[in-house]
Amino acid sequence: MNGTQWILFILIIQVIHFLGTWKLYVKAGRKAWEAAIPVYNAIVLMQIINRPKWWVILLFIPIINLLMFPVVWVETIRSFGKNKLLDTWLVILTLGFYIYYINYAENVNYIEDRSLKPRSGLGEWVSSIVFAIVAATLVHTYFIQPYVIPTGSLERTLRVGDFLFVSKFHFGARVPMTAVAAPMVHDTIPVIKKRSYLNKPQLPYMRLPGFQTPKKNDIVVFSWPADTVKQFFVKSKGVKKPIDKKSNYVKRCVGTPGDSLEIIDGFVHINGKKLVLSDRAKVMSDYTIYAQKGVSSRLLEEVGADDYSRKYIASSINQNQLNLLRQSGFQVGADENNRPIIYTDKKGISPEIIRQLRLSLKEETPRARMANMTQDMVKELKKNQNIDSIVMEVIPKGQAGYNVFPQSPYYKWNVDNFGPIYIPEECATVEINAKTIPFYKKIIRDYERNEVKVTGNKVFINGKEANSYTFKQDYYWMMGDNRDHSEDSRAWGYVAEDHIVGKPVFIWMSFDNFDEGISNWKFRWDRIFTTVGGSGEPKSYFKYFLILLGGWFVFDFFRKRRKSKAE
Repeated sequence: MNGTQWILFILIIQVIHFLGTWKLYVKAGRKAWEAAIPVYNAIVLMQIINRPKWWVILLFIPIINLLMFPVVWVETIRSFGKNKLLDTWLVILTLGFYIYYINYAENVNYIEDRSLKPRSGLGEWVSSIVFAIVAATLVHTYFIQPYVIPTGSLERTLRVGDFLFVSKFHFGARVPMTAVAAPMVHDTIPVIKKRSYLNKPQLPYMRLPGFQTPKKNDIVVFSWPADTVKQFFVKSKGVKKPIDKKSNYVKRCVGTPGDSLEIIDGFVHINGKKLVLSDRAKVMSDYTIYAQKGVSSRLLEEVGADDYSRKYIASSINQNQLNLLRQSGFQVGADENNRPIIYTDKKGISPEIIRQLRLSLKEETPRARMANMTQDMVKELKKNQNIDSIVMEVIPKGQAGYNVFPQSPYYKWNVDNFGPIYIPEECATVEINAKTIPFYKKIIRDYERNEVKVTGNKVFINGKEANSYTFKQDYYWMMGDNRDHSEDSRAWGYVAEDHIVGKPVFIWMSFDNFDEGISNWKFRWDRIFTTVGGSGEPKSYFKYFLILLGGWFVFDFFRKRRKSKAE
């Protein structure tokens, strides 16, 4: 919906409200016309139902208003003596239109001094739950949102199993665009696994004032521009989703509006200079380690390397052992000498499985081995005298990579050698032709909602031949710190300003083995209650929290004890 359509929609709602309530306004001692004036009619209604005027604000906050409307409907009918459970269900199930019946068909009387206290324990419980959900939804939507890291694209800066608080107010909270959606969930309702929202109506993009804009080096949560999945990690037919219901991604902002970005041999350069990363950024890349005496898994494990494989040679494997190994997820093959070979990830084969299957194994120690490491890990590994050399894996310049933006034969780029590319800025104008349109087609068509057609060497925007285009909003370039194992802007391009969600600020809980089932979770005590931003090694404030919590319980104990003695 555009602005004009929303004004018409709001006016229609006001007409519906007036026609359904004007007699009730009169019976409450007000004037009929007071039911017709937008906003003012809501203030008057709060006076009629004996509720605070600030409730009116909640009626105009997207998503929160979906929770408040049923509350106001129920409060309205109860102000006119309709207190039965049947009345409550009727007004909710008819989306408030039961009030029409009361307004025209029932001879009700206004109860000016009705009690606002629930008449039963169940009623009080329901009332408390409703307003707890309202408060939690308000905080979740406009202030702080909990988030968990599901993938390793930011390893080791942020780790799989980190539970974050994401600030909405740093960059300014994005007002929900999807007007009708279930509270406290994203795109899917848990358990029933159904879509949590209606595609229409859609509110225009709005953002509350913030005190920052995304800067280079900021870690940012945003709506994944290329998202067409119904549920994250669930394979299914593609679906078109509203911006605010796209899957949330978290990456590092490495390019801001107006920048020229280039990746040279795996390192980001901005405006011709190598990007200096935060000292907390633990960028990982694939390296090949060489050692004449062999590169053991123990050495890689000691430095914390990731994404390396292990190869075991078995003296023999019978059919039962083979079946059980494959059932456990291991790959089993044979080498050129027809010896049984078992391939695993970095975790290898546990001693329990070896004992259970009575396997006789020897792990291969190859002279060259690839692993994913940070530069600190590389430095530590180089201290070992048995290591001959460590070489960063880089795809040569000019060799076209797979699924690399802008997916055009004009640009033979890859994830290690990419660009230069311009990052669009609001109100900036760029030249449009057959060679530049691959960069900006998605922006012009999908993000800024224009019709784009390319015929030969000519580009048509909204039916007219175009030689230039002026951008309507800012754009950013987001990349994972786990450079060789991250799907990011190098695959799907720019991130529009209206896709920005918030800024991670705090890790309140962290588990190792997060993707292996809850029974295998292990606390990462050094990451609990740590800040995401800042410089230097993250410091855990968990013990200080426990001290404060313990102090509060002691204080509360003695306070209650003194109170009981006084009585």
